[in-house]
Amino acid sequence: MGEVSADAVTLDLLREARETVSSSPLGVINTPMIPWCQTTLPLDIHCNIHIKLENMQRTGSFKIRGVANQFARRPKGGHFVTMSAGNYGKSFAASKHYGSKGKVVMPETAPVSRSTLIQSFGVEVERVPTSCLMNVVNRCVQTFLHSYDDLDLIAGHASQGLEVLEVIPEPDVVVVCCGGGGLLAGVAAAIKLSGCDKTRIYGVEPDGACTMYRSFIEKKPVGMDTKSIASGLAPPFAGTLPFELCQRYVEGIVLINDDEIKAAVSTLYRSGLVVEPSGCAAFAAIVNDKIPELEGKSVVCILSGGNIGKDELVNFPG
Repeated sequence: MGEVSADAVTLDLLREARETVSSSPLGVINTPMIPWCQTTLPLDIHCNIHIKLENMQRTGSFKIRGVANQFARRPKGGHFVTMSAGNYGKSFAASKHYGSKGKVVMPETAPVSRSTLIQSFGVEVERVPTSCLMNVVNRCVQTFLHSYDDLDLIAGHASQGLEVLEVIPEPDVVVVCCGGGGLLAGVAAAIKLSGCDKTRIYGVEPDGACTMYRSFIEKKPVGMDTKSIASGLAPPFAGTLPFELCQRYVEGIVLINDDEIKAAVSTLYRSGLVVEPSGCAAFAAIVNDKIPELEGKSVVCILSGGNIGKDELVNFPG
């Protein structure tokens, strides 16, 4: 993408994107928010938590929001290539609604079932080592659409933040998963630009794929060899625009390990919520006391996706 500053992200831009997402032919849903106290989920902290169920979103994850806004602002009938561990690729495959064709370059660590699903939508898939993703993308002749470092995509994801504020106008704390940073950047910008100056927003990354955490330390976007059971949170580098927005609006990045992610998937499943490893990062951070000063606070926890097959669930503790 061309160089875009965080200054380009305004509340008017995000509101316009929200309208585009809401009216999209892709059928994006205003997903429900439920109080934690109305579930059987365990909680040792005395606070008021609401859970945003983005695992119930069309295509099974938040990614469809960004895609809806991206494709609405691209020429119809285009040929595009992207990189994705699965969820963006699944939403990207919906580009057929715009007469577009596409190819998804996927890391070899992504579940094979996701590759098969994306191919079933008529989209070409190429699986490569994570470290080679951008090299393979760059040799493709199609126009590149970034799966997290893109202004239109981030603005689309921000619709989720605006929906949160319609239920809880001024939350004390919002906890969001972070991979390349597109969702976190969009939600954080939406909340802060809406005037919630006191809201603390935290991103959650796997400790084996902590590109945004390291970027905060080094004060610039960095990459690393990533490895995590949460493949959707393990891109090879943090996005440039997401980093700039997160640096401006996010309180901090906290880390969780793969064992905590596995336990979170199982706990949610036992309570009737099907959430993939990447989608349960915010929940895992809360139940493992990674977010400071939650006692007595109004908290929002985003479950960002539920794309996990029965073949994958058997690998998690019962």
